[in-house]
Amino acid sequence: MNPTERLGYTQSTKLLIIHADDFGLAQSENAATIMALEQGSVNSSSIMVPCAWFPESAAYSKAQPAADLGIHLTLTSEWTYYRWRPVLPAHEVPSLVDEQGFLHDSVEKLSRYATLPDIEKELRAQIERGKQFGIAPTHLDSHMFGLVAKPEFLTVYLKLGREFGLPLLLNRDFILRTAGYDIRPYITDQYLLVDYLYSAEPQDYEAGMISFYTKTLQNLQPGLSVVLLHPAYNNAEMQAITVDHPYWAADWRQYDVDFFTSPACQKILEEQQIQLITWREIRDKLSTET
Repeated sequence: MNPTERLGYTQSTKLLIIHADDFGLAQSENAATIMALEQGSVNSSSIMVPCAWFPESAAYSKAQPAADLGIHLTLTSEWTYYRWRPVLPAHEVPSLVDEQGFLHDSVEKLSRYATLPDIEKELRAQIERGKQFGIAPTHLDSHMFGLVAKPEFLTVYLKLGREFGLPLLLNRDFILRTAGYDIRPYITDQYLLVDYLYSAEPQDYEAGMISFYTKTLQNLQPGLSVVLLHPAYNNAEMQAITVDHPYWAADWRQYDVDFFTSPACQKILEEQQIQLITWREIRDKLSTET
């Protein structure tokens, strides 16, 4: 059974989650994410527990229990001067940190150094910390897709989703293209795969973000799709955080805000008869399966 039918929709339905990554990264990210959730077409987000502005995002989750918010499982800290550490003390998860005690700054280093016991301990701590702050997560996903970089990492990701009863962001084509392996040998029918995953890449930024998002929505196919974005305001805080990074920087994130809070975006959703769905709905429907 394909995902749309499994979720109670017809096979021809265009189901879409418009998902904001990195909630909790910074105040700018938080303000833009909240605005996009409340006034735009964004209908889902996930929270970075190790980051400095996590408490504000957690407070929002607690105050807005109907919001579709998950945990953005975080094992990398990629910016030049704005860095974060694991939730656990570094000596408890030594393979996850660099010589300064920060999480590794790339998925490549994570893949080279991280051990499975350290990954599992830290991610459990992130989920539990989120719950302690009042988050009732609707799903789990992975910052920079670090948890699908290797099949061994994927097994931890799958284990956590199963134990906490939460759906996971998983797309076979994306993992095959970026990590080079097929996830099918590692999963069971318990897990629901996203048919199509869309996230702007540097070439899309160079060609024009509005054009990329417009074409993505206008050409959306039947099935379950996810569009990932990273909303933040192009202000001094975000400019300082993303300095020396030409992509996924402050102006990129402002484009994400502008498009997904625009009347043009809403019009395309209506014209294309796109049905928005949340991870909460997916979680609740999967939980009723026998």
